[in-house]
Amino acid sequence: MSETILVAIDDRGVATVTLNRPDAHNAFDETLIASLTEILQTLEADPAARLIVLTGNGPSFSAGGDLKWMQRVAAYTQAENVADAAALGRLMRTLNLLAKPTVARVQGAAFAGGLGLVACCDIAVASEQAIFCVSETRLGLVPSVISPYLVRAIGARAARRYFLTAERFTALEAKRLGLVHEVTSAQQLDATVERLAVALLEGGPGAQARAKRLIEEVADRPIGDAIVDLTVRVIAEARASTEAREGLTAYFERRKPSWRR
Repeated sequence: MSETILVAIDDRGVATVTLNRPDAHNAFDETLIASLTEILQTLEADPAARLIVLTGNGPSFSAGGDLKWMQRVAAYTQAENVADAAALGRLMRTLNLLAKPTVARVQGAAFAGGLGLVACCDIAVASEQAIFCVSETRLGLVPSVISPYLVRAIGARAARRYFLTAERFTALEAKRLGLVHEVTSAQQLDATVERLAVALLEGGPGAQARAKRLIEEVADRPIGDAIVDLTVRVIAEARASTEAREGLTAYFERRKPSWRR
């Protein structure tokens, strides 16, 4: 594993992925992007990992793209630039569609692409000290790759303001906008993440993965025959699954299901 990213999995299956470039405010370049994508894919395939907590080491969660990297890619050819941007697109898509629950532990500043990482996680918890900024336009750039995830999180109306002004906003504003779910003191941040991890570990991993896919399938679609048929098929398949039989049997036998350690 790259030293710029630390990975630890506890005996319950909570995998903590820590961006470890504190001197650079955990900004990412092509190397970190490739490493983080590979790590997420590895954890998705690892049965020992039940959920992923994404955080940063040092005062910042992530400042987004490393400016030295941005300076390098400005000299790329069009084809090289497209390929480089596609790697960032794969990272965001991988995180967004990961089959396992993901929690963003935002202990500090989250700027630009760092907001994309937050928006791609299922649950986000922020310290009161965290600040947020869609900063790209101040550099003449566009928050393009992160836009589908961030607009989905905060809505088009808020995006019009913050994409264009590049204003900094607080953790409480991030919660109001829907980007983060909970705001807590720095001292209570880990306890809050732990409480969520405990709740996530209660669920069946197969059911959680299917529930995540279901959200993608039904979000922002009219509730017509196709959606109703889809939901009927999903619950029918779930009822017949080995995991559901185990969960129901465990409930009636007053014991923990097999996925709870």
